[in-house]
Amino acid sequence: MTAPSHDQLLAHAEHSIAVGSKSFAAAARLFDAHTRRSAVLLYAWCRHCDDVIDGQQAGHDAVVISQEEAQVRLLDLQRQTEAACADLPVDQPAFAALREVARRHGIPRAEAFDLLEGFAQDVSACRYQTLDEVMVYCYHVAGVVGLMMARVMGVQEARVLDRACDLGLAMQLTNIARDIVDDAKVGRCYLPQAWLSEFDLSADDLADVRHRAAVATLARRLVAQAEPYYASAQAGLPALPLRSAWAVATAGQVYRRIGLKVDSAGIDAWDGRLSTSKREKVGALVTGFWQALSCRLRRYPQRPARLWQRPSPAAARHAVPEVAGAASR
Repeated sequence: MTAPSHDQLLAHAEHSIAVGSKSFAAAARLFDAHTRRSAVLLYAWCRHCDDVIDGQQAGHDAVVISQEEAQVRLLDLQRQTEAACADLPVDQPAFAALREVARRHGIPRAEAFDLLEGFAQDVSACRYQTLDEVMVYCYHVAGVVGLMMARVMGVQEARVLDRACDLGLAMQLTNIARDIVDDAKVGRCYLPQAWLSEFDLSADDLADVRHRAAVATLARRLVAQAEPYYASAQAGLPALPLRSAWAVATAGQVYRRIGLKVDSAGIDAWDGRLSTSKREKVGALVTGFWQALSCRLRRYPQRPARLWQRPSPAAARHAVPEVAGAASR
């Protein structure tokens, strides 16, 4: 396959973000041109990997695929990601995108593979016994994306990377709350088993409308768990260039509002896929701009010790929960 040109690679990534995430696409427009290019290229690789594992297109219409097929797909993602991180030839635009970003911004191989570890947990149909185990999963599929995006914006300090990870964790908790029912329909459950036991529920019950009141209570609990991570993420904004800070603050505002909608909708939260309207996105842009400006005048406290702390790369790879023997994809 002929390697895509500079313009073709960007066009592929722009299309990926336009159809895959209107929320992130809106925020990404605020970056300067060079940062935007790298951010959308990184997004394109993340989106591709997620779509391959979930049997979906641009984040939509996931289908159940066999565990054997999912494992084959995961191995191929690992192979091509390895080549991209080693700056070797690759045969798909998504991996050419990762290769460029890794080369330009020094994305650690371990962080790219930490993301794939999250998809490996999906392939293995993991079940999560405790909230801490759910947070490990959130780190792999979203917190580490925050780390890589922060590196695209020039961040190297560990304390700032912690805040970038916090934003990813908050967003993933929001995603889990919004998608509880859709995930259940394809055999996925990201709620702690300890929480389900409180309501005498199993993962198989979550899509049943008879249990919506309990599901709504659990979703509200997830939304509440996300709030301190959204707050913590704001403390990383002063370390970013103004336009990057505006983009990040806006993205956080958009996702946080989705979580608040889940909370307020109660049992009706899964009658359709909740999202933010154009008007709400404009509101998020305005609020994000104010946050990006005002954060430079504030003194933030240290990151609260009670928040879940991202693991070292080695620890993250060894913190995989048990595989649910009866679960299948």
